[in-house]
Amino acid sequence: MEAKTEDKAEKRNESVVQQPEESEPPARRRGAVESFKYAVDGILDVFRTQKHMRFHFITVVVVLLVALMFNLTKRDMLILLFTISLVLMAEMFNSAIEAVVDLITTTYHPLAKFAKDAAAGAVLISTVTAVIVGVLLSAEYANYSTSTTFEVKSQGMLTKVFMTGVLLIVVITIVKFLGTRGKLLKGGIASGHTAAGFFLALAILYLSKNSQAAILAMIMALLIAQSRVEAKIHSLQEVITGALIALLVSAVVFWLTPVSW
Repeated sequence: MEAKTEDKAEKRNESVVQQPEESEPPARRRGAVESFKYAVDGILDVFRTQKHMRFHFITVVVVLLVALMFNLTKRDMLILLFTISLVLMAEMFNSAIEAVVDLITTTYHPLAKFAKDAAAGAVLISTVTAVIVGVLLSAEYANYSTSTTFEVKSQGMLTKVFMTGVLLIVVITIVKFLGTRGKLLKGGIASGHTAAGFFLALAILYLSKNSQAAILAMIMALLIAQSRVEAKIHSLQEVITGALIALLVSAVVFWLTPVSW
């Protein structure tokens, strides 16, 4: 009797095991319109929640307006648009990586730090590339005079720019050594990269006398400053200090000293 009961139980178990599992319904595929809507939502969410992204968008608008004033060729406009897109995409990837890392862990972990630092480094590389492109384009479209008088004066002006750059390096180095935070090439109480950006902006204005080129170069300098803060290499106060030092030293030497040294 007990053997028959056990056989029946085993058969019931086998029938239960042999029954195929119900498969989950396939995921509904997104349509093109729906996918486009999600992509737009992603852009808007990043714009609403990330102050650095808002800064980049405002900068893009200003840069495009200045570019239209320069009447850029199609080739140069495509280069500029590609560079701007590179910066925006890097910023969005950075925001996405930070969100995923914060979702996974709320405590310090070396790998989490590595992921965030690498993403911030990608933004820095794209920003520096954009600055270089902007400076080269602004220098190309600057209206230089070709008169003999300017050519004679420009030799002294170029010498002055070179000497100002050397002087600025010395001043920034002294300021960094006076502080207790950071190193000579990283961190410190004044941002050397920001100082270099604003120095180049004033040098373009001094050499070209072209306000449009100077405005574009100044925007590029602001991008450098913003990238240093975003990468957490410098604080806002430190990039402002670097910018003020560069503006002060450059303005004094460029416009308050004679051309021929």
